[in-house]
Order: sequence, then structure tokens, then C-alpha cells
Amino acid sequence: MKRKLFTLLTVLLLALVGCSSEGSSGDGEPEKLDKIVLADAGWDSIRFHNSIAQRILEEGYGYDTEVTVGSTPATLEGLRQGDINVYMEVWTDNVKELYKEMTDAGDIEEVSTNFNDNSQGLYVPTYVIEGDEERGIEPLAPDLKTVEDLKKYPEVFPDPEDSSKGRIVGAPTGWAVNETMTAKYETYGLDETFSYISPGSDSSAVATLVDAYEKGEGWVGYYWSPTWVTAKYDLTLLEEPEYNEEQWNKDFGTAFPPNDVVVAVHKDMPEQAPEVVEFLKNYETSNDLTEEALNYMNENDASAEEAADWWMKQHEDIWTPWVPEDIAEKVKSSLE
Repeated sequence: MKRKLFTLLTVLLLALVGCSSEGSSGDGEPEKLDKIVLADAGWDSIRFHNSIAQRILEEGYGYDTEVTVGSTPATLEGLRQGDINVYMEVWTDNVKELYKEMTDAGDIEEVSTNFNDNSQGLYVPTYVIEGDEERGIEPLAPDLKTVEDLKKYPEVFPDPEDSSKGRIVGAPTGWAVNETMTAKYETYGLDETFSYISPGSDSSAVATLVDAYEKGEGWVGYYWSPTWVTAKYDLTLLEEPEYNEEQWNKDFGTAFPPNDVVVAVHKDMPEQAPEVVEFLKNYETSNDLTEEALNYMNENDASAEEAADWWMKQHEDIWTPWVPEDIAEKVKSSLE
């Protein structure tokens, strides 16, 4: 009986040890990775940067890769839990509290700044303010300069569902920045003369802009750079009061703060794939470099993967220093 009991306890103990060591090696250290999972939070630039990283990880370092698609909060939670390993484009100030919570807790690690020369806010086509002589368009709102000035021109941006108001096209539903834009809309008192709509996706928002732009009509809405949209169309960012942290924390009633767009990894990555983390520490682009690829995607109806391959051929001088020479040669051979 005692022998049977001892055997049973031994089996239970081994089972518990097995459960506690899942995802780690026998000595409690994180297991090395065979596959690296990247986050896709729903916009083209993150897909482009994912594709560059995947090309280097697969062809240079021999890893399998996978992409997990979801909203910003969902993919960040995936990064925190380790279901996602790498996040190539975290817009840190759009998720300021959550990002600080995760980094302070040591759940994720920021390894580099992808770019920090971006902008975001309410844009209008420049012809709305200046006109377009070539297209025969007169200025629709010649004194429009700031978000506050919008109150003088609701009729320039008519809401097709409410003729008494103008319409602002907000950020897509499910994006963290949509909450910020909704708060701004109320803080600036635009709710008195404008309706605010949250399109279901980025492509839906762009469709409204393109339709208005081609007709030479008024359009105002949230957008950001770098995108192929801001690269292709002549748009003007409406001014807001200079960024002030106290005011921002109160009601978002200022311009967006400087937004570092960073590369972040799960806390175990430095031990699971140290050579990958070293590569990502060197990863750095810019607004213009990213827009170049996004414009290529649009003009050539290209996928993010095709744009990444094209971009890497154009800019060997930029990406090859991110990795050791032998890794760079493997990647370059795969691009031929």
C-alpha cells in the first residue's frame, strides 16, 4: 500500500513539474524558439515592417515566422503573455498607460525606435484651404488653419445623414487612438456642429477620402503618417494647441505628443533568441523611408511582402548593417 502510494505521489509530482516547466527548459530557463510570432494590429506600415523582419528572420537566421492579427489591445496583451514574440510598430503614446504598465512590470522590453518623425491628427485635402487651379477648384475654407477653425465651416464637410451638421471621419473602431479622437471631438466642442463616425477599418476611412478627393469636395478626418495616403495625396494637418502633458492628461485638448514608434519584444526573447534581439536593437527607419514602401504598395498593387523585398533591394545600405555580414549575404541571396 505504501509502495502504491509512493508511486502515485511520484507520478503526481512529475506531472506538476511537467506543467510548471511548460515553455521552459528543464532548468527553468525559457526554451529556445523555432518559430517567431509577430503582431499585426491592422495597418499597412506594421505589415511592411513585419515583412522585412520575416525575410531576415527566415532567410538569414533560419526561423519559421507567423503573424497574429488583432486589435491593438489584443495584440499587446498577446505580447505580454508571450503568445506574440515581436511587435515591430508600437505607437507608444497611443497606448501610453498600457505600454507603461507592461514595461514597468517587465513583461515586455523595448529594444529600438523604429521611427519617431511621424504625425497624426485631423487632416483636410490642401485644396480645401488653397484651392487647386489645375483642377479648377476654388478654396472651400480659405481661413481654415486650426481644429478650432472647423467650427466656421461645417457646411464644407456635410454629413450625408444629417444636413444640419458637418462630418468628421474618425479613427477606425478597435484602434486605441479612436478613444482619444472621440475625446478630442468633445473637448474642442465639435460635437455641436459636426457628427463623428468611426469607420470599420482603415480601408473604409481611406475610401471616404479618395471619393471626396477625386470629386474635389470637402473631407476632414483622422489620419497619420507614414502611410501611402499621406505620401500620395496633398493633405494638410490642422493645427492644435501645442502639446502640454497636464492638459493632455485632462482632456486630450492639445496636439498629439511626440510619438516614438518602437520595436518591442516579450520579456523572454533575449534568452530565447538573443541573436534576433541584437538584430532588432539595430532596426531603425524613418517616416519617409516607410512612406516610400507604402506608396510602392499602392501604385503597384503590391503586397506588404512584395514592397518589403523591393525596399530591401533599394536600401541595402540601410538594412545590411542591422545584421552580421554572413546573415546579410544570405538575405541578399534570397532577394535575387
